[in-house]
Amino acid sequence: MIEKTGVPTRQDVLEQFPERIVLVKPKAIIECYKEIPCNPCSTSCPFDAIHIPEDINIRPVIDFDACTGCGICVYQCPGLAITVMQVKADKVIMKIPYEFTPLPQVGAQRNVLDRTGSVITKGTILKVQTSPVQEKTALIHIEIDSAFLYDAITIEVTHG
Repeated sequence: MIEKTGVPTRQDVLEQFPERIVLVKPKAIIECYKEIPCNPCSTSCPFDAIHIPEDINIRPVIDFDACTGCGICVYQCPGLAITVMQVKADKVIMKIPYEFTPLPQVGAQRNVLDRTGSVITKGTILKVQTSPVQEKTALIHIEIDSAFLYDAITIEVTHG
């Protein structure tokens, strides 16, 4: 399906997630659907939670027991294919890479998009992390309803 539409199937997405109970703590979710030679997520993880098989073309594998959800891998992924998710009761805290200006403001409501680019809900911006080391990628923390855990991927870009 991804070859035809560019959008992963629901099953493709679900295979990237651990059991929901694991997400009571923040965990990186790696959505690499193509086998390409890439390893910045693995080499940047200070907790050795992301492994690339012997063949660098094979998709990364995450050890959810070792992952702390720190977000370092999110910044390092050149394909912007990593998010961090944490389930808190009926809410999800997402950490997403964001490379647009202006950056969203803490407390703002933003449209949250699915993998097709469709608006699925609104989210509240909780935090905007920037760092000179991360150059132009910000880490945006967003709170959404937990019903959208497997559907939400990013926020809508606004201008001005």
